[in-house]
Amino acid sequence: MKILLAFALCVVSTGFCAEKSSWDPKAAAAYLDQRAAWWITWKPAARDHETFCISCHTSLTYALGRPALRSALAETAPSTSEQQILDNVRKRVRMWAEVEPFYNDAKHGAPKSEEARSMEAILDALILTSYDARSGNFSAESRKALDNVLALQYKSGEKAGAWIWLNFHNEPWEADDSQYWGVTLAAIAIGNAPASYRAEPSVREAVKLMSGYLQREASGQSLLNRLALLWAASKTPDLLTPEQQKTIVGELLVRQREDGGWSTSSLLPSGWKRKDDTPLDTGSDGYATALVAFVLQQSGTPRSSRELTRAIAWLAENQDRTTGQLPATSPNKKRDPASDAGKFMSDAATAYAALAFESK
Repeated sequence: MKILLAFALCVVSTGFCAEKSSWDPKAAAAYLDQRAAWWITWKPAARDHETFCISCHTSLTYALGRPALRSALAETAPSTSEQQILDNVRKRVRMWAEVEPFYNDAKHGAPKSEEARSMEAILDALILTSYDARSGNFSAESRKALDNVLALQYKSGEKAGAWIWLNFHNEPWEADDSQYWGVTLAAIAIGNAPASYRAEPSVREAVKLMSGYLQREASGQSLLNRLALLWAASKTPDLLTPEQQKTIVGELLVRQREDGGWSTSSLLPSGWKRKDDTPLDTGSDGYATALVAFVLQQSGTPRSSRELTRAIAWLAENQDRTTGQLPATSPNKKRDPASDAGKFMSDAATAYAALAFESK
């Protein structure tokens, strides 16, 4: 009777009820581990010096989200794929002057080598500092990765404070507006570092330039990019005023759907269309819902709020119990969801869902 009463009260008060027990972390880990292992051994991901490319959709999000499952699974060390990614990133950071960029101008068109170098520097630093932040350390590789980031920052001109970014005209990571997203990742990486590092004069100056760029360009950004800014502001102080933060949160909550989720299409730049002219999916999806749920918690929205209760319920209810993944589709073209490329958005969705469930 008590259980039935509790369930009834939950339904009446929020419309949904989801506990962590309804989310299957073991299945999520199995999915993410399989996808990371595939990427690490996938021939097109191979790079020089027996290293591999870090992808925004699979290996990056895996490195950020997989540690969030460790406690639920009673693990005491990184998974095999986590360790391989960490070793790969550390190797490329140590060999920074010797390794080739992920992409080169001859094959992909100018200035792809410069874009790839800058992007990699930020992704390397984000991965390493995220692991350090969990352990309370600040490794030599993290410092070197951040040094690489700061060395590539624009110091003057209209892009002062930013970094050049790869653009293959694909949302949400490599499009015309993705440079801004890349700067928010740099802000998160720097924010993960100890206060003593951020207090160094050269770092303070870089942060000042970065903050100026993020503020200067914020008004013209998609809501997805401003969501990333909200995340960055939870790590690097003074990126947003309380009023600016409240505005972004308000815009996000307005777009929450009746079922408790968010649609990625509602967060993309206005007028974005798929390359094959197929319609964008407009229903709630795992990528948008998981990322919004995670970032809202990072920015101070209580887990007990009605909005987050509904979002967490959506994630729990829509996890595929067979594969462990959260559903999400490409905003660039219609893809076979069973294909490796068709799972890219689900890779990110599942990793961010792990972070959303971990957040307190």
